[in-house]
Amino acid sequence: MNGTGAAKSKRQSYDGVVATVPVTVPYQRYSIESGQWWIGRALRALADGAGISHRDFDGFSVASFSIAPDSAVGLTQHFGLSPRWLDTIPMGGVSGILSLRRAARAVQAGDADIVACVAGDTNHVDTFRKTLSNFSRFAQDAVYPYGAGGPNASFALIARNYMKQFGARREDFGKLCVAQRDNALRNPHALMKKPLTLDQYLAARPIAEPIHLFDCVMPCAGAEAFLVMREETARALALPAAKILSTIERHNAFAEDPIQVRGGWAQDAGELYAMAGIAPADIDVVQTYDDYPVISMMQFEDLGFCEKGEGPDFVRKHSFTINGSFPHNTSGGQLSVGQAGAAGGHLGIVECMRQVIKIAGPTQIDGARIGLASGFGMINYDRGLSAGAVIFAGDRA
Repeated sequence: MNGTGAAKSKRQSYDGVVATVPVTVPYQRYSIESGQWWIGRALRALADGAGISHRDFDGFSVASFSIAPDSAVGLTQHFGLSPRWLDTIPMGGVSGILSLRRAARAVQAGDADIVACVAGDTNHVDTFRKTLSNFSRFAQDAVYPYGAGGPNASFALIARNYMKQFGARREDFGKLCVAQRDNALRNPHALMKKPLTLDQYLAARPIAEPIHLFDCVMPCAGAEAFLVMREETARALALPAAKILSTIERHNAFAEDPIQVRGGWAQDAGELYAMAGIAPADIDVVQTYDDYPVISMMQFEDLGFCEKGEGPDFVRKHSFTINGSFPHNTSGGQLSVGQAGAAGGHLGIVECMRQVIKIAGPTQIDGARIGLASGFGMINYDRGLSAGAVIFAGDRA
């Protein structure tokens, strides 16, 4: 992977802190259960995976769109937890990165020993509609009253502008979607079980030009989770763990851009690699946040794998499949696994952890030592406001 090195980081590292026990609660297209039920399933899987009681979790971080009026504190009583550190991260697709960052610092400071980071959502017939209508005050006041009914229209604006500026074609976006579907066919948790060809992608019905059917994620129910703890704790529990080499987050970056063509990653990528002590070329596997393929292409540029505007050419040069060049979204990503609400922001993190600790099973990349996962969230009309990323390493990195 292309890229250059970075200067030494001035920020405190995450030495001695790891992420472990990656959990996926298998997705369902629709569910009659509550968001709380899905989060409870994830907590049970974390406890079982670690071989400890859920009461040993003294830190708890929750991301969900469908547990209102509950927040993390309400769930402590539901699930019999008594944490000394607690957080609710209501920031959609970047919630996983933020949960990881805050949990890692809490463990590093001694404010918690074992933090359960959980994201889960249900998907009733009308859940997605209700989420959109209450997504933000901006959406309620400045978007929906004027007939723009959701993220498809916003990302159509972003995609069309990106195509005009940098020469991206639908075929380029389609290549990413087809590659992710190919990867998803190996993932037993993926909801999309049929192969996808480029011709099928191009012929799919339009949703909001230039967005067509296979550019859009499918809302579903599910949960993703992981634990954050000290390295010696993981070793004592005999848990394979991913070392946290570096993280970044940025909100409302590049507000001067009339329409988003870059995210907060571009502002902080140098710090991401400096803290990790590596360059983009050292990354073995990448999991970008992929609510739409244009955002993945944008991240290839902003995360340093190519220059701004070179995303289309970069896509044309690589296969993005498990056995091909530049392995990307090896689980299938949200575009082929499904988007389980806020859990979509944890999907890439959990897959990246599995890759570097070599427990990804049928989606495993040979020789995956260092992985990058990103998050993106809180879309208003013309941009997503929040971006973040993490770099993990396995024990033998």
